Amino acid sequence: MMEVHVGATEPKTTQRRGLFKGHLAVIKNFPIVEELLFGSSVKSGEARIEKVKQQTAMASLGLQILGIGLAVLGWIGNILICMLPMWKVSAFIGNNIVVAQSIWEGLWMTCVVQSTGQMQCKVYDSLLALPPDLQAARAMVVIGILFSLFGLLLSVVGGKCTTCIGDKAAKARVAISAGLFFVLSGALCLVTVSLPANTIIKDFYNPLLPDAQRRELGACLYVGWGASGLLLIGGALLCY
Repeated sequence: MMEVHVGATEPKTTQRRGLFKGHLAVIKNFPIVEELLFGSSVKSGEARIEKVKQQTAMASLGLQILGIGLAVLGWIGNILICMLPMWKVSAFIGNNIVVAQSIWEGLWMTCVVQSTGQMQCKVYDSLLALPPDLQAARAMVVIGILFSLFGLLLSVVGGKCTTCIGDKAAKARVAISAGLFFVLSGALCLVTVSLPANTIIKDFYNPLLPDAQRRELGACLYVGWGASGLLLIGGALLCY
């Protein structure tokens, strides 16, 4: 039978621990050696972490600026479709061969454009003079513009490149609130232009409607769809 002497290994283990502690004591007595062995690796790791943090902050700042820029462009588009009368444009189809003039219908006025370039516009006398789809569009486009304005103000206050708020957590919450306002404005703009577009398409294919009363999609509807997309993307980037 083989006998295992446990006690014989204990002095060797104790001796190794003593040597290791002695080496550590020698290293601590020489700060330069300690710096070369451990300090360089620690500092390089800290430098890498700091560099990653800076790159992440720069990327986040770039996304925020991009989101604000897209949202501002969408806000400008929202203002344009509110002002311009090109929502519904007269369609020249069938027996409707009178092309000397074109009729534009907007949220606030209706215009007659002559082939010579002259244009005469008349403001609606009453809110009830508008079709139901344009009445709803008028209310929603104004609310959407106000939402975009609130979002723009909050994005300036909560921007990472501004010093209006010192607390980073509070600044992040304000930026997210700005993004939500932009998203709501984009959704309202999308519904605003989609309702009249649906009415125009339904009336265009209505066989009971005379050709002279049929309308086509105006330029404001296309601008509104583009503006809603910009607002939605810009708001999403701010919420990211």
